[in-house]
Amino acid sequence: MDKLQYLNDNPLPFARLLGLKFVAASETGVTAEMLVRPDLCTRPDILHGGAVMAFADTLGAVATVLNLPEGKTTTTIESKTNFLGPAPVGSTVIGETTPIHRGRRTMVWQTRLTTDQGKLVAVVTQTQMVL
Repeated sequence: MDKLQYLNDNPLPFARLLGLKFVAASETGVTAEMLVRPDLCTRPDILHGGAVMAFADTLGAVATVLNLPEGKTTTTIESKTNFLGPAPVGSTVIGETTPIHRGRRTMVWQTRLTTDQGKLVAVVTQTQMVL
């Protein structure tokens, strides 16, 4: 089965809670979209920083899983977020994750989150441990 189809047909529980829709998935990157809903916002109706981080963490973890040898799992061991702009309620945020390092013990991913208008919301760099 195609990796993208698999992700959308078998959503991760937290990805489903966030409302993620995966639009591309391979060993070299993952892209997903998320509608900025009021329940994901802070005041004044912009996407909460925790939702930004959760979105990026989910993409980095999924990208790592797509690169794991059979029988291995993963966990996030470090994440750094630069918040660069707001994502207003009603907009769609697009997350694009690309590899910086894909090793046997760790993988490092960078996720750029932008609004559907092309405005940069955040850049997240995370390290995943291979277990």
